[in-house]
Amino acid sequence: MEVIASASGRKRVGMIGVGLMGHGIAANIVGKGWPLSVLEHAGNQPLDDLLAAGARTCATPAQLAARSDIVVLCVSGTPQVEAVLLGEGGVLQGLAAGSVVIDCSTAVPASTEKLAAAVEQAGSRFLDAAMTRTPKEAAEGRLNLLVGADASLLAEVRPLLECFAENIFHAGPPGAGHRMKLLHNFVSLGTVALMSEAAACAQRAGIDPAVFVDVLGKGGGGGAALERLKPYLLGGETAQMKFSIANAAKDLGYYNTMADNGGAAHGIAAAVGATLDALAAAGLGTSFLPELPALLLRDGEPQAQVSAVAKRRIA
Repeated sequence: MEVIASASGRKRVGMIGVGLMGHGIAANIVGKGWPLSVLEHAGNQPLDDLLAAGARTCATPAQLAARSDIVVLCVSGTPQVEAVLLGEGGVLQGLAAGSVVIDCSTAVPASTEKLAAAVEQAGSRFLDAAMTRTPKEAAEGRLNLLVGADASLLAEVRPLLECFAENIFHAGPPGAGHRMKLLHNFVSLGTVALMSEAAACAQRAGIDPAVFVDVLGKGGGGGAALERLKPYLLGGETAQMKFSIANAAKDLGYYNTMADNGGAAHGIAAAVGATLDALAAAGLGTSFLPELPALLLRDGEPQAQVSAVAKRRIA
């Protein structure tokens, strides 16, 4: 069923989650002529530019859903997605028949499949469109989207997705986009963690960071992970990867849950997850991922927790 377009001919979009990534998405949507409403929330980035461009605000997810033909979610993870969809005053309580829910969050695929079924039972349609890249690319409209949906639904919403995405990959049915995102993040975050541990070891061994970076870059360590770590290793800059330890720990936890549910090997992922969990437990969760080499060099409680938790996890 086709939803009703706005007077401008564009479907009305509702956005829940205007954080570091969501703000860039929202700015591209409203800036490219789509009617936009955003949910008022303390975790939002400042909305002044969006409101100046014509966006409106809503007090509850249900109110936003009632005002929208397409609802885009960009929240922290599975608990938040479930709450905003299913909770009191949630999206499902205001969703019109024939509308579309697009979940750009990172989530546990088993939950995604259940939520897709609940949305469809309510007479609407669901598409997971997990993101890769950073807030910089979100602001530039150059995200990668990993989509789980029926091909016809993807074709219908593609014009909206192309407002904020450079590359759109159809991974399969609902849930497949979130599965592919977790696979991607395990490889991406796991590689950064591996290099960070090597960098910490190199510093203990007296290797010049510039030499470490140069040798890896001209050998088997070259690539995106090293490029994101290099500014921190050489100059203490974190701008290339403003992704927190806590978020990385969450994503690795989701990956390990997915792998465990599917009976897949995940010993390496368990070790990476254990390291990130221990740092978060030591109060370092708000640090950015490029800071891992320095965090792993710390003496005392943080390093002791990392070692102890990792040993327990992989025993």
